[in-house]
Amino acid sequence: MHSTIRHSLFTLLLISSSLGAADLSKVPQIHESTAQRDERMQWFRDAKFGMFIHWGPCSVGSKEIGWDRQANRPWDINGIQSPRGIDPVYDNYYKQFNPTKYNAEEWVRFAKASGMKYMVLIAKHHDGFAQFDSKVSDHDIMASPYAKDIVRAYADACHKQGMKLGLYYSTRDWWHPDYLVGDNVKYDEFYRTQVRELLTNYGEVDVMWFDHVGGQDWGKWKFDELFSMMYQLHPKLIVNDRAAKFCGPKSPEDRGPATPEIAKMTQGDYYTPEGSIGAMDLAKDWESCIHVGQGWSYHGEDGFRGPEDCIRMLVSCTTGGGNLLLNFGPRPDGTFADGEAKVARAMGEWLKKYGQGIYSTRGGPYRNGSWGGSCHKGNKLFLHIYDWPKTGLAFDALPYKVVSARTLTGAQATFKQSADELSIEVAAKDRDTPVTVIELTLDQPVEAGRIIGVAKVPKGYLSEHGAILSDVAKLEISSSSPWDNAANHPRLFTGDKLDFAFHTGDEKNPWAKIDLGAVKTLNFTLPDLGGKWFGTFGGSDELIDQAGMGFRVQESELSEVIE
Repeated sequence: MHSTIRHSLFTLLLISSSLGAADLSKVPQIHESTAQRDERMQWFRDAKFGMFIHWGPCSVGSKEIGWDRQANRPWDINGIQSPRGIDPVYDNYYKQFNPTKYNAEEWVRFAKASGMKYMVLIAKHHDGFAQFDSKVSDHDIMASPYAKDIVRAYADACHKQGMKLGLYYSTRDWWHPDYLVGDNVKYDEFYRTQVRELLTNYGEVDVMWFDHVGGQDWGKWKFDELFSMMYQLHPKLIVNDRAAKFCGPKSPEDRGPATPEIAKMTQGDYYTPEGSIGAMDLAKDWESCIHVGQGWSYHGEDGFRGPEDCIRMLVSCTTGGGNLLLNFGPRPDGTFADGEAKVARAMGEWLKKYGQGIYSTRGGPYRNGSWGGSCHKGNKLFLHIYDWPKTGLAFDALPYKVVSARTLTGAQATFKQSADELSIEVAAKDRDTPVTVIELTLDQPVEAGRIIGVAKVPKGYLSEHGAILSDVAKLEISSSSPWDNAANHPRLFTGDKLDFAFHTGDEKNPWAKIDLGAVKTLNFTLPDLGGKWFGTFGGSDELIDQAGMGFRVQESELSEVIE
């Protein structure tokens, strides 16, 4: 195995970087005004759609990057407090990694044609292998048969073609022998030096995408020096929320962040729901990262999501106030699998027709639901509709006058606006798959960040079937989990189509309790769960949803038990 660290240069960097206190005066998360933040974040908020690329030697064995490395994850989330181990197969894939068809210029052209406005490439994942020429490590691309800097070609291509450039860097490192050993000083200096290399040697970098630190001990990391360095080099840099994720306090001696400012700083600029669409949030910036294939990295030539699914994911993120970072895992030779390319091309074609209802918009003002979602730009309000209720589509009253309505394909959309509601209709022949996009021209711009209501069942239908009870329901889950995000909990009641709304701990029979507040007589229809319904109710004010599915509950004079 190659030596881990080029000692002489690293020692000099360690000594020089340890002198003096960190200067946080240029760190925007601490000091910038709202107006300054809005200016720095504008391109990101306008972009909506980015390409994530998980790629490296793991593709040689069609293995999941980092996670398929069969060795101990030292002092990390698996709880095994012991030094790192070696995977003799995975750790040697780099000796076969020779992506002779890698063409960074073509990658960027491919992303642009697919409608993506920024890219994020794995520079180093949890397996510790650097895809760039690092002067402080030999565990990098230069030790492979390819022996050329992958990040260099990628960065040059992005700059040449005007693509916003992002770099993923995993602070967590299950390969490095100094990772979380003792006081972690050696590794802390090592990883910050590699981050400096990335921010010094490759021109303008727009996004740093960190992915957890492990260790659960704030005292083992100098995040102040990390952020000070990054913003001295790139004042407009955007950073995600994972620079200090999974960091304590855990042990009695750990006191957590040294100051509230450092805690705020390490939250970065946006949060990152993983593997699912984030809950609607117009107050904070967010980005869902979701893979097209079976995993994050290359796993063969099948098992890809369909284009329609991915288009709806983009729409749901946009109307929910966030971005979609859609992940691709190239083959070992540097080309994209046909299934991935099909998805990307279809999304590019869709965005040529409907992009004005995506790019530079802001989410709202209607809350997302199974029907679709809304977004706005200037005096244009866009309704993205997935499913048309048989009884018609109506919304809470809109406090702006609708001047005209049309679909983005030019078809007629009829509307009725009153003090109580806004109803919309499009002829069945003019509805599109997978999304019908309606453009409403208003008499004034929509206020950003405002939610004014929801899509609703028209009043005649509602009076026939009863009132919705889940609007006042409360959720209790059987255990807590570090993966749980409370912001997703309300989605259990909204009727949204989702992967999960809550995440419990490691247990055999997790449960969620929905408290309606009083005994109710209920009538509802369950979706196909692919198995038996395990919930129980009747003469109770609680519903148990052990299948993890969301549903809407309506009060009625009838009662029905479904199994």
